Amino acid sequence: MDIVLTPQKPREKMMQYGIETLSDVELLALFLRTGTRGKCVITLARELLKQFGSLYTLLSSELEDFRDVHGIGVAKYAQLRGIGELARRYYNARLLEESSLLNPDMTREFLQSQLAGEDREIFMVILMDNQNRILKHCRLFSGTINHVEVHPREILREALKVNAAAVILAHNHPSGNAEPSKADKQITERVIKCCQFMDIRVLDHLVVGRGECVSFAERGWI
Repeated sequence: MDIVLTPQKPREKMMQYGIETLSDVELLALFLRTGTRGKCVITLARELLKQFGSLYTLLSSELEDFRDVHGIGVAKYAQLRGIGELARRYYNARLLEESSLLNPDMTREFLQSQLAGEDREIFMVILMDNQNRILKHCRLFSGTINHVEVHPREILREALKVNAAAVILAHNHPSGNAEPSKADKQITERVIKCCQFMDIRVLDHLVVGRGECVSFAERGWI
């Protein structure tokens, strides 16, 4: 007689083997908790990921994007958006609490969580002391879908308020393409020159796209 093995439910698998062993489908099912009529939660999670293409696209979609998705109403839509917002706030808190040794991966994760879902360009600044500990991070400028007006003096003013010794610049490209433009390079040069007068270092400028992040420092431009 053949023995049929019943797949473990996500919660039981997590408790036995650890959260990192769960697939994207299983993690999504863990949050959704229940399926719909005639469809278990694992099947629902798998179909959602297939239809939207990725967790990022799924969790950043608007309610109207689910209009033709059977079984996703306001309640489950709220759950999905809640997951994305919880992740954003987690990275926000993590950056401040683990800021003594800021590393590139942490910085990228934080900036992706803050900027990747925006539909217009946002310019952020991370302000640090002379030991690269985070003093403050803020959204200084917001613009249109393909342009944001940046004023170097405002960046310098924010840095002086907290006696920052270094800054990291960042902004997003809502188009999804993180390749820096000529204007991005020009404004970076202007900010660097402005900060040099007060002996403030510009450590990097990161451009955030959809699923990617380009570092000026890694390109050798800073």
